[in-house]
Amino acid sequence: MKRIGVIGGGQLAWMMADAVKKLGIELIVQTPHATDPAVAIATDTILAAVADATATAQLATRCDVITFENEFIEIDALTLLADERVCFRPQLKALAPLLDKYEQRCYLNQLGLPVPKFAALEDSNSQEILTQTPIVLKARRHGYDGQGTFIIKDQNSLKTKLEQLQQTPLLVEEFVPFERELAVIAARSVAGEVVVYPVVETQQEDQVCRRVIVPAEINSKLATEIEAIAHTLLNSLQVVGLFGIELFLTRTGKILINEIAPRTHNSGHFTLDACETSQFEQQLRAVAGLPLGNTALKCQGAVMVNLLGYEHSQSDYTEKRQQLAALPETYVHWYGKTESRPGRKLGHVTVLLDSDNRSEAEAIAQKVEYIWYSS
Repeated sequence: MKRIGVIGGGQLAWMMADAVKKLGIELIVQTPHATDPAVAIATDTILAAVADATATAQLATRCDVITFENEFIEIDALTLLADERVCFRPQLKALAPLLDKYEQRCYLNQLGLPVPKFAALEDSNSQEILTQTPIVLKARRHGYDGQGTFIIKDQNSLKTKLEQLQQTPLLVEEFVPFERELAVIAARSVAGEVVVYPVVETQQEDQVCRRVIVPAEINSKLATEIEAIAHTLLNSLQVVGLFGIELFLTRTGKILINEIAPRTHNSGHFTLDACETSQFEQQLRAVAGLPLGNTALKCQGAVMVNLLGYEHSQSDYTEKRQQLAALPETYVHWYGKTESRPGRKLGHVTVLLDSDNRSEAEAIAQKVEYIWYSS
């Protein structure tokens, strides 16, 4: 398959650029704005909302298979296209249990995979969780980068937040007092082959990923357990594509699944520079029916730092990017967005290391952040 349609034209699709050239694939992107990052690397573009199924029908006439950059889609509308033999990868039946966060939790629970205690807000068993603050409320659909996730510390805050979110279907979860947050990227091919990348540590602030430490400093037993979770999930769904799996490591050494992203993921951006095959190439390989690539690291370790907006500006921050690029073994990826605002992902930096020492990685991340956030 040489022509691949992508629903969504943000930085995740834009980062497919090198893989597109390497594999000789053409991308046709459906995205709302001509200024969206992936427009610059696409062979053809359909300017339309991600959830516009009429536009997706047009997209289907220009490509061999359609994949996704994000999950803000309407399954029911796309199912009508699938019934007309439009090929989606991941398949819609694999996405269906995952797009609603409550239904995702139920599916993982049915598989026997470890998850926090949870309930839909309207269910009677939610009361047991609601009375034990702190707790977590999540919008069941369309949450992203911490949006739609609320950590509730007391009953007064809970009452206020529930009043604010009266019209929003909600998932209620126990708050997990984790030691660290982890993540892993895994892919499954048309032939059923599953490959798993090294487990990483993600460091969040205000529910937004700030940095990723590669590999995570965990023992082999935990790494094997996480790899088994990835195999179980992807094989149970019979999925063709690539997933990001977010996890908690609790203070008692237990692994719990936080969320599943059925696409390339921020925790896997390091793979562009640090792995034999990037997550973006891997996604294209899977959906195109090609053999999956080697997931091994090309270095002993790495750290990825997100370059988040910290002001309202239209600057391209050329000077700061040049300072970052001058650091040893450093790769700067700038997404070309025309406007900065607080918390917006404008780019990322990956630094390759000659050790897997966590303290060294954190020190380098602090240096990158000092350059980026200093006035």
